[in-house]
Amino acid sequence: MTLIDEIAELKEKEQAVILAHNYEPGPVQDLADFVGDSLALARWAATTPARILVMAGVYFMAETASILCPDKTVLIPDPEAGCSLADTITPEELMTWKANYPNAAVVSYVNTSAAIKALSDYCCTSSNAVQVVQHIPAEQDILFLPDFFLGSHVKRVTKRQNLHIWHGECHVHAAIDNEAMTAVVEKNPDAELLIHPECGCTTRALAIPPKTPGLVLSTDGMLLHARTSVASQFIVATEVGLLHRLRKENPDKTFIAAHDDALCPYMNKISLEKIRDALLYHRYEVRVPSPIRDRALIPLERMVQIA
Repeated sequence: MTLIDEIAELKEKEQAVILAHNYEPGPVQDLADFVGDSLALARWAATTPARILVMAGVYFMAETASILCPDKTVLIPDPEAGCSLADTITPEELMTWKANYPNAAVVSYVNTSAAIKALSDYCCTSSNAVQVVQHIPAEQDILFLPDFFLGSHVKRVTKRQNLHIWHGECHVHAAIDNEAMTAVVEKNPDAELLIHPECGCTTRALAIPPKTPGLVLSTDGMLLHARTSVASQFIVATEVGLLHRLRKENPDKTFIAAHDDALCPYMNKISLEKIRDALLYHRYEVRVPSPIRDRALIPLERMVQIA
């Protein structure tokens, strides 16, 4: 029996599904029942009738699934699959920041711990961050955390001068520098430039004058655009795992990484063997304690409801 056959048999026996993020390695994406960004994974987790959810992603995603689905068992194949961005703010730091802006609405990127979500008013993903901020009254202060580059993008789009931004970053996206991206654009002048808003190069990248201006899109936004665009070449500025799905869905189009080394070490901790073992041994379960879950559920439900 092959490893893939073994996983399929265990899935059926355990009434389980495998959810994979767009940044997971290709073999994991190919095996998954559903692949998407953080918002899509959260929505799918909340609606699937499966008894067990195996989260092929990072730890905060498993926490999010546990918060939204307390009646289901959520397993993460490797508990060390963390997130450098989520680690840039602690609950203590957020409480201190909130004390300086007592009437502010707290908008937390979904790339945060359950404890941070429990201190927040709204959660968002890169695909709906602008809509979430626009949902908040214009006169109200907003604390946006933890990604500085996504927050800067949202502030630029919404023109909300009372939006205060935490100085956190995803080390993978922050390392996609302007010089490397400019060199790729110059070598491929006919390609469309797709930029994830977590990239540290976003603002300057938009000033690069390719034939088609750069587009700032979430991972699922990039997937949708690639399917519908008349362009045949795309430069993709995000974690390189997304290129597997882009190429798989668009075999007649060319996708070029803006930075070949944009590889998340945490996403790549998940393997087929670890997924098999998670199902076989029911490890490692992620369950958010009720007091934190009850508070964190409110901003997450708001995130899911706002398009």
